[in-house]
Amino acid sequence: EVDVLLFIEVQETSSHPEPLLVLDPEKSTLLYPRGREWVEAYDDCQVLRTLHIPWTHDQAGHRRTRILLKQVTQGLREEQQQLLTYLIGHNLEKETRDRLDELTFTRRKLASLRRQEVANRDPEAYATEPWVTYTPLPNELQEHTKRRLLVTLHYMDKISFSLKVEYNHTASGLLQIRPLTLPQDFFEEQGVDFDRSDLLVLKVSGREEFFSGEHRLSDFLWVRHCMKTHTALHLSVLPWSCLPSDALDCEDWPPIDGFSGQFSSHDDLCLDKKDVDDIVMISLWDCKRKLRVKLLGFDLVALPEKCPPLVYVEAALLYGSKVRALVSSAPKAMAEEVLWNEWLEFDVLLSDLPRGAKLGLTINAVANDNTLTRQDVKRNGKMLYFVNLLLIDHRSVLSQGSHTLHMWSCPTQTQDEAVTFGADKLSSATNPDLSGSVAISVCLDRYSFPVVLPNSSRTQNQQNQVRTIALAPLHPLPPVGRPGLGHFREESMHYASHLPEFLRKVNWMDRRAVEDVHWLLDHWGAPQDLDLTVALELLGLDFIDHRVRRLAVERLDCLNNDQVLTYLLQLVQTLKVESYHDSFLARFLIRRALRSKRIGHFLFWYMRSEVLGCPYFRQRMAVILEAYLLGCGRGMLQLAGLPLTLCVCSSAPLRLREFLQNSDLPHEFVLPFDPRVKVGNVILEKCKVMASKKKPLWLEFKPMPSPVTSDPSTMTPDSSPTTPDPVGIIFKHGDDLRQDMLVIQTFVLMDSIWQDKSLDLNMIPYGCIATGHNIGMIETVRNAVTIAAIQKSRGGSAGAFKNDALFEWLKSKCPLQEIHFQTVETFVKSCAGYCVATYVLGIGDRHNDIVWSNAMSLSVGNLFHIDFGHILGNWKRVLGVSRERVPFVLTPDFLYVMGRVKHKNSLYFDRFKDICTQAYLSLRSQSRLLVTLFSIMMLTGMRELNSTHDMRYLREVLQEGRSEEEARRHFLEQIDVCVTDGWTVQTNWWIHILMDLEKRSL
Repeated sequence: EVDVLLFIEVQETSSHPEPLLVLDPEKSTLLYPRGREWVEAYDDCQVLRTLHIPWTHDQAGHRRTRILLKQVTQGLREEQQQLLTYLIGHNLEKETRDRLDELTFTRRKLASLRRQEVANRDPEAYATEPWVTYTPLPNELQEHTKRRLLVTLHYMDKISFSLKVEYNHTASGLLQIRPLTLPQDFFEEQGVDFDRSDLLVLKVSGREEFFSGEHRLSDFLWVRHCMKTHTALHLSVLPWSCLPSDALDCEDWPPIDGFSGQFSSHDDLCLDKKDVDDIVMISLWDCKRKLRVKLLGFDLVALPEKCPPLVYVEAALLYGSKVRALVSSAPKAMAEEVLWNEWLEFDVLLSDLPRGAKLGLTINAVANDNTLTRQDVKRNGKMLYFVNLLLIDHRSVLSQGSHTLHMWSCPTQTQDEAVTFGADKLSSATNPDLSGSVAISVCLDRYSFPVVLPNSSRTQNQQNQVRTIALAPLHPLPPVGRPGLGHFREESMHYASHLPEFLRKVNWMDRRAVEDVHWLLDHWGAPQDLDLTVALELLGLDFIDHRVRRLAVERLDCLNNDQVLTYLLQLVQTLKVESYHDSFLARFLIRRALRSKRIGHFLFWYMRSEVLGCPYFRQRMAVILEAYLLGCGRGMLQLAGLPLTLCVCSSAPLRLREFLQNSDLPHEFVLPFDPRVKVGNVILEKCKVMASKKKPLWLEFKPMPSPVTSDPSTMTPDSSPTTPDPVGIIFKHGDDLRQDMLVIQTFVLMDSIWQDKSLDLNMIPYGCIATGHNIGMIETVRNAVTIAAIQKSRGGSAGAFKNDALFEWLKSKCPLQEIHFQTVETFVKSCAGYCVATYVLGIGDRHNDIVWSNAMSLSVGNLFHIDFGHILGNWKRVLGVSRERVPFVLTPDFLYVMGRVKHKNSLYFDRFKDICTQAYLSLRSQSRLLVTLFSIMMLTGMRELNSTHDMRYLREVLQEGRSEEEARRHFLEQIDVCVTDGWTVQTNWWIHILMDLEKRSL
């Protein structure tokens, strides 16, 4: 089917400045050529004015351009939209109201970004991105490099070759070895039919993990795993054509100009010396009146059960989380309809309003006391409902006229809300429940033309002069007027650590001061010179200005994929701070996800859980997620969709096996918490409902087959697949797993800090991910046994007090004395790592429960912790007294393993203390980073991370403001406390064992 296109020539004259306004944008699309594609002139206010439309001049001097007129298309196909709705968990089409509203406008702008990113994507790098590490090889693995690595290559699972290579060999070099370069006749004789011109790729056998590029083999995570576990390396050699297709489903949206939503400079829009006929829009900076809002009233569907006698409305000028100005109405009696019809004026000029400023409206209740003044009302008011209105919208146009806004109810302590009010009040979304929510009506001042925020006002010469008004808040910055931009950049980077402090003191309601700050940021040094911690801090609640956030994102763009993954959990949360759906941060996340399947995989799950659990930012998360899904490729869409079926099926605790047998579960899928692992059918006989309070499901799945060879000769016969252990998953419904995700992410970060210092503490950060609102899955760790089980096997209920129970159990697992020494060494390191980590994060409720253990031990000596329901010192209390008597778990049986018996130190215990202090001081040097990451996660509204008190705990345990020697002594004192009072932990563990025995007897 071929569209009929009409080519028209449009001439702009002084008497007819906007000839295309006669066209109906709902019926016709205006396109103009840019490069090799046609771009849509999407924003009506900007047609033929500020967009990058190519102009020519005729002989008479008139400007001319060429426009393509095309019938408006319907956007995405119906079946495509249905798939997206299923994957996202939200139907964006139902919320689309107007072609220029923020939702539709953002979808169109992000489509252009997506098309450009996909067009520039390297298909090979995208499909075969490796999992590598940049940390030094741990000392205990250095011995392996003295020997050569045994690699077995399986060609299409029909021919296998084994060879030994150096650890510094590269992945690309493996494809150049002789067996794979033999003549095609040899492969045909073996029954292998393939096209030699097809690209070959290396894939870890049985895993969705590739070896590619010029990375050394010792830098691949799977190789280091093989080194630690003393297992052989098996790689499958596959033709490129065997990989899942990354082809895209076509879409009907043409690209739009990236300049949409931005306007000319103030000089171009200024009203001076312009006739009325020449005015198309007004610069906001020409509006010299004060901001005011006319409060009309509000309507309720029905009065609440506990109806307050009096209510008043508070109007606040919000900039981020800060209230810049506040006015209140007179109190009135509560009714289903309350009318005011009064103006509320702010002492702020319209011309000083920055992008992102919001009008915050709240309905508050007060006691029935006619003697209360307005100030008394304000002090005694209790917030009932709230809603925000962007004063400058996504197109940089000032809001005018009447608005009816549907308000949100304030969360109460009894409500199970995913987000606290502290995060909610950042949102400019209105309540989608139009029939059941409170509707408040207000009116803003009107103008005869659209009022727009200009891009700038200064000429280039003016921009080279910065006044001291903006620089005054922070004296250490270089003085104004110093010659030489290069020297200024060097000086600015010297003071970069003070940048957040400086920006917090800027008066963002002073337009001139903001212009000065923008000039400073535009002439800042190279983004990569900005400290990463500072960049992350600039994405927090205190920094709304788009230039500030752009600088932070430019620094993030310097990160490699592994570093982006490290901070991805926080970056998704900081999207809530953005004023608009389309932002520098949103575009950064979409770009990096479309370049990396690893980033895309986790971005999908992180954002989908927010779509389902956070109504205040649902539309924002959904529209960004849609932009990613439309460009990630068909293969990724299938992998993302399969586990969703499983998630839906996980909420049936009764008659579990019968339910699973009759459910339409996927036959294979990639684990959401680890995209490198693909599993097959469920093993019904191994599935069960666990005994803890929320009745989580223990599910086991068949692993995907992994071919191995038993003959390590140069060329082996066809290999036969083996059957490795099943893959276990715990599904939880009813718990917010984001807190566990945060703790485990921090463990990973801590481990990377230690690994950079060649300190491998054998951390086991198992997989954990939220897949929806209060639903998610957790990885089960194979060959693990609880401390309680070990203690019970060595002494029944009294085993908790047997100091040698753990030592004897570990010894029984070690047939040789040498292996026992290695086991104790591993135990000492892992115990030190988790002692430091749990102390810094303030993790409490460490028990040894047999069903859901919080402290577990692997037979190889690895100690590790699970279940992080209490963090940052928010520990359980009984009658106001904390149950935790020690800063971390270091019991007498742990000390016995280290050889500390009868209060006498040992070499292992001395080594334990030395490792602890090294690990603690390493984390302390990164205290600002840790505090910043946790501060950002306050946006989630997690119950144990929602106040400045929680941040104060981190600063205190990391001994901020103290010397390194003082910090060292501080941690050694914590060890002494544990050694002295470790019996209290044993007592708690004994009680848990007794309680479990009592449950079993019942």
